[in-house]
Amino acid sequence: MNRTYIQNVKPGKVKIQGFIENLRNKKSMAFLVVRDLTGKIQVTVEKAALPHIAEVVDELSLDSVVTVEGEAVASEYVKLGGIEILPTSIQIESKAAALPIQEGAAIDSRLDFRWIDLRSEKNALMIKAQTCMVARMRQFLLEHDFLEIHTPKIIGAASESGSDVFKLNYFDRDAYLAQSPQFYKQMAMASGLERIFEVGPVFRAEKSYTSKHTTEFTGFDLEMSYIDSFEDVMAFEEDMLTDMLAGVKEKYGEKIKALFGIEVIVPKKPFPRMSLAEIYRELEARYGYTCPLSEQGDLTTEAEKLTYKLSKDMFDHEFLFVTDFAAEKRAFYHMRKDGKPQGYDLIWRGVEITTGAQREHRYDVLLAQAAEKGLGKDIEFYTEFFRYGCPPHGGFGLGVDRMTMLLLGLSIKESMFIFRGPDRLNP
Repeated sequence: MNRTYIQNVKPGKVKIQGFIENLRNKKSMAFLVVRDLTGKIQVTVEKAALPHIAEVVDELSLDSVVTVEGEAVASEYVKLGGIEILPTSIQIESKAAALPIQEGAAIDSRLDFRWIDLRSEKNALMIKAQTCMVARMRQFLLEHDFLEIHTPKIIGAASESGSDVFKLNYFDRDAYLAQSPQFYKQMAMASGLERIFEVGPVFRAEKSYTSKHTTEFTGFDLEMSYIDSFEDVMAFEEDMLTDMLAGVKEKYGEKIKALFGIEVIVPKKPFPRMSLAEIYRELEARYGYTCPLSEQGDLTTEAEKLTYKLSKDMFDHEFLFVTDFAAEKRAFYHMRKDGKPQGYDLIWRGVEITTGAQREHRYDVLLAQAAEKGLGKDIEFYTEFFRYGCPPHGGFGLGVDRMTMLLLGLSIKESMFIFRGPDRLNP
């Protein structure tokens, strides 16, 4: 007999498989709640009539894995979906020892036993929502003629950004784990591939102990050719995110609200846009926040948090595009116009989720901007991409785990399958 997922069980003969979530083993009756990824169902055992099954039930422990075959019947007395299974056989596939953690344990204890922690209904929903989120964005890009590429994660240069990199021995020389696929995304533009994206690991050797930083995360990056300005990139991102959130809301919105207490809001377009100077003026006028003059070329952590309130108060919107950063605060490969980088940050619920820009595709200008940052030989392999013709282009990158964190109101440690931080390498 083929297995039936619990959510699909109907009256008749069935075979289900899953974990024992609850067990009431009484003298004459036993009641088991079996859970798989799709739901839960009650298995009712009349022990006198089924002595061979009663013996198996007596061996069971919570979170043991079982295979149950029997007759599914409707019952008005069963609260769990109004249906129960009267078994003809129960087989123990794996007997569980007493669990080392319980629901509500401290996050670090839960991470020590992450494979057990992930069995919870909330964590299963987190993974489902993240899957839907990535699948929806990928499908959106495929429908807009994007190609998926897979770039190297072991690289020979460590100067992609200001972030620290992980260094490793690569036979007879040094190599590094990639901080982003940025250089290779742009190589794809020089290759004439025009529209590409990648979903893959990103490594950052930063000793950050915050609720939103991690040393390894999953990036969702894209690059597109023949744009007129970074406004084209912003417009495309808001289209993609709006489509994605509509898909997540349709499939999991009710469950997310029930389990996490958070409404999935599909944003209106266009997203609001403000320059950095405008933001600091409004933050001071509205909330009394004054940014030190020396820091006004970038968005401070405190200002970033306040942008959620600002965007809600001014635009009734959860998202905010921030433009006009100082050139010294942006990467050398961002195109500039009248000295201003042609790029943006996108803030969602008070947290930066994207840095995007039109890139500098002109070889001589790119070399000059790299020299300003003190970069030369170590990025020569990258600047070579632009010597032989390259179309105007731009793009952005999203952190899948940070997006999940904001969608569900979690910390970064809870919003990824396995967390990596400065003090965590296991499991």
